[in-house]
Amino acid sequence: MPSLERARLTGAPTGPDASGGVAAAVVVAGVVTVGLVASVVAARYTGAAEALPGGLSDAGPVVRWALPLTRVVHDVAASLTIGALLVAATMVPGRTRAESSALDEPRRAAAFRVVTASAFVWAIAGAVGVVFAFADAAGLPVSSPDFGNQLMGSVWAIETLRVGLLSTVAAFLVASVAAVSRSRGVAVALTAVSALGLLVLGLAGHAGGSADHETAVNAIAAHLLSAAVWVGGLLALVVLRNQLGDALGVVARRYSSVALWCFVTLGVSGVMSATTRLGAWSDLGTPYGVLILVKVLAFTALGVAGAWHRRVSLDRIDDSGPGRVRGRLFVRLAVAETMVMALAFGVATALARSEPPVPETVADPSAALSLTGYPAPSAPTALSWLTAWRVEWLFLATGLLAIGLYVGGVVRLRRRGDSWPVLRLVSWVVGWLLFLYATNGVLGIYGRVAFSWHMTLHMVEAMVVPIFLVLGAPVTLALRSVRARTDGTLGPREMLLALIHSRFLAVVGNPIFAAVFFFMSLVVFYWTGLFQLALQTHTGHLLMTAHFVLAGYLFAWVLVGVDPGPKRWSPALRLVVLFATISFHAFFGVAMISGTTLLGGDFFPTVAMPWVTDPLADQRYGGGVAWAIGELPSLVLALTVAMQWFRTDSAESVRKDRRADRDGDAELTAYNEQLAALARRDARPRP
Repeated sequence: MPSLERARLTGAPTGPDASGGVAAAVVVAGVVTVGLVASVVAARYTGAAEALPGGLSDAGPVVRWALPLTRVVHDVAASLTIGALLVAATMVPGRTRAESSALDEPRRAAAFRVVTASAFVWAIAGAVGVVFAFADAAGLPVSSPDFGNQLMGSVWAIETLRVGLLSTVAAFLVASVAAVSRSRGVAVALTAVSALGLLVLGLAGHAGGSADHETAVNAIAAHLLSAAVWVGGLLALVVLRNQLGDALGVVARRYSSVALWCFVTLGVSGVMSATTRLGAWSDLGTPYGVLILVKVLAFTALGVAGAWHRRVSLDRIDDSGPGRVRGRLFVRLAVAETMVMALAFGVATALARSEPPVPETVADPSAALSLTGYPAPSAPTALSWLTAWRVEWLFLATGLLAIGLYVGGVVRLRRRGDSWPVLRLVSWVVGWLLFLYATNGVLGIYGRVAFSWHMTLHMVEAMVVPIFLVLGAPVTLALRSVRARTDGTLGPREMLLALIHSRFLAVVGNPIFAAVFFFMSLVVFYWTGLFQLALQTHTGHLLMTAHFVLAGYLFAWVLVGVDPGPKRWSPALRLVVLFATISFHAFFGVAMISGTTLLGGDFFPTVAMPWVTDPLADQRYGGGVAWAIGELPSLVLALTVAMQWFRTDSAESVRKDRRADRDGDAELTAYNEQLAALARRDARPRP
């Protein structure tokens, strides 16, 4: 079907709309302007752009003022990029699968054009921000003759500059690919890249040196990403409203569901972030606290507007006329919301450079606090297995959300009269409870400062927890409980089905690949600088935990998983892969037991726990833990494969018996006749 005819049938615009493009540009310019003005006013109020006291080196007023203002442009552009990508990837509808993924879909093409422009602005603002951030940190004016040489020598060594550069590269990559692509699959991939490019800024935020390090950094990351999705999604709807045509109502409803999750995440992360910087209610009277209150008021107003959208505005869009009428009806409140969001963005940039009532750093911190963000724990005792707890909010939220979604899926099945095995529910819950115990309990505490405890944590996360999660069959539950979308948009169920049938899963779902990946990742992780990076950086610790669980999940899934995917290997071949992997895992443990070089660089000698008298001996003990603990999960996997083998054979026998009852055992009769024919042939006299 030609593009013009498809556009008429789906309600998409059939040609460029100059007035719509001008209006969209005006809205974006208005958002940036409001954000800049709010940032200037807030910075003047808190003194965020004033010179440092005490005669400390200062890069000058241009750098001090350019930093927050550049960040406003950066955040608005990044948000619009992510929002437009979400619209292109998941919200643009199509009546058929071919129409949904068509490369010449006009609404998706319009979203990609917005992504290209906004991502390039994001990249430019990010690069300028890196330059000004170095000038501010070094106290060196940009006009200094030696500025360029010092910048090039320090851009990768300083963490804030390094993550800013990575974010800039991600933005440039998104802009470049979006300029030449129009497919839905590419939009999904670019959404992930842009989200990571923004998320990395939060994980290395200015709160990284605070006393409550990981809570502050996790809160910043969640706050930044949820705000970007919320603001960017709404801004993308406003910018693309004319191009969406009759699909505006569908897209707005899909966005509304995403916005609700962002609203909750933004509120929770905002409270967590504020509590790390405000020591008492009286601190709300300080300039920093007043700006917090301004953000709270903006957040409340946006929540009220969002509720009005869900109760009234969306229904009126469906009841109104086509095209521009719907756009005008929806845009009135949406434009006002984006301006309030811009106000919050401007205040946030000033807050990031303002001094909070609670200092972000601790005077004369210990080595353990400097490297891990937590004070050194006391010597462990037998009771520590029950009494040692330290809440890791990100892991806690992840585990509780996973359990809640799973239970919700089971309840939905039961309400419509379907059943779900109780053992699968129990297995899933137990797996996540073990994960929460490992990350929030004694293993998570002592695993940050002692190798043997770290290895115990590793074995639990990579070899124990995944078995329970795999046997919970979460993909099967999701496919049965999540409703399929009939409007051509892309939802969780559609994404799962695409992943199940993808070439990517066909490769990684191969048992040999999963086994090699599981084992080789151990070697690469521990015998390179990745281990030390994971020990002393928050981002590295998060990636390490995610890798342990996901690599273990993939390995357990190819062996004993019941969820749909690539064709399963026979149980005999799976047992061969399992035993081969366990043999290599034993060598891994032996290598650590017999090793003479301390892993993790100088981390363990630097933290110097008094109850770890010999770090190398503790490492060898950790190798023994890896060898010993790894055997029990391997036995469980082997027994599970054997049980599945037995059940498969039993089911096959029952199937054959039933067929024999139906056809009078025709297979056996045919076999006997074949044997009889062979016997008669052999009995014939030979010439």
